[in-house]
Amino acid sequence: MRIKSILPVLLLNAFTLGAYAQNIAPKAFKFAERQTRLLLTETEKTKKELNKPELLSPRTLDAKGNLLIVSPNDWCSGFFAGNLWFLYEYTGDNFWQEQSEPYTAIMELEKTNGGTHDLGFMVYNSVGNAYRLTHKQKYKESIIQAARSLITRFNPTIGCIKSWDHVKQWQFPVIIDNMMNLELLFEATRLSGDSSFYKVAVTHANTTLKNHFRADNSSYHVLNYDQQTGRVLDKKTAQGFADSSAWARGQAWGLYGYTMCYRETHNKAYLDQAEKIARYIFGNPQMPADLVPYWDYDAAKLGNQPRDASAAAIAASALYELSTYSKNGKTYKTTADKILNSLANHYQPQPDSARGFLLLHSTGHKPANSEIDVPIIYADYYYLEALLRQKRLADKKPVINVAGTLKN
Repeated sequence: MRIKSILPVLLLNAFTLGAYAQNIAPKAFKFAERQTRLLLTETEKTKKELNKPELLSPRTLDAKGNLLIVSPNDWCSGFFAGNLWFLYEYTGDNFWQEQSEPYTAIMELEKTNGGTHDLGFMVYNSVGNAYRLTHKQKYKESIIQAARSLITRFNPTIGCIKSWDHVKQWQFPVIIDNMMNLELLFEATRLSGDSSFYKVAVTHANTTLKNHFRADNSSYHVLNYDQQTGRVLDKKTAQGFADSSAWARGQAWGLYGYTMCYRETHNKAYLDQAEKIARYIFGNPQMPADLVPYWDYDAAKLGNQPRDASAAAIAASALYELSTYSKNGKTYKTTADKILNSLANHYQPQPDSARGFLLLHSTGHKPANSEIDVPIIYADYYYLEALLRQKRLADKKPVINVAGTLKN
């Protein structure tokens, strides 16, 4: 089935977008500033109450509404600094730069952490945004060092970066989320001129493209490889409903990841894959009319399932970028506009509530009964990023601030 054959499905039951879609950022960022001031206050207050100054960033709320703050080595630790940089980028208000710098400085210390595959989330989303907006040399050096640490997890026999060390039943697990961490490697080649980072990123993307996707272009969450031979041993899930199901945020990670890989390489296979994933997501009969998915597309068939606003925000941000590369760009942009309308109108909390988070109704890890139907910091991050991308397109500017395309 050709992608264009499902384009009407993408627009099924579409809202009337019009001028509102182009002007959503001012209202949304005004709300975000107010909420984030509250979240800053709540974060510092909670750290004092717990007497745990080593904690850094807000992650979510527990079932009782208590703010949960994580240490710098948590995979979610860099998103809050990124949110503060996004607010600085949009407003130009030095207050937000001043607030973000201490969080970013602590995240720089994670640049030598070779025990995680999530240095892209941790360092690039914090330090990377800091460098993009300030061009300070110290941030550049931290990005390159973080990339050096990340590629120590690469196995050339398999052709992938290892995800988890703690799941002992799997020899060499690789999760679809790992596509997001490749952006750190592409940036490191751009900043250093060292193509080894680029080559690892491309090899990982190619191996994932070969093995991670089903015939319908949905993806598995986890692949377990034989680290001696590179053979795929198992195709599993951790955060999805079943090994055979399509975990909603995982599909969004793939959409975003391959769109980004196309930007960095101009390899048409990556563009094609991004469009195939978009076709799966937005042509899925289990997708609600407001385009904010249930946490797993197959679990949704059972009814009464929680939504995942984070998956919607990630997909919207990806679609804005994808719209600039594809002949179907107008449809992708309209779809992203609709997602942002849904999030702004129905998923934001009341001002001065939710301890300062921006979006309600995300689902982190339902099989583990963890972070179900709560605000989560990465949903806020990709929501702000999507809003910035929408505004850039409306202003006739490049959707992202990356200079040029890398060469192998």
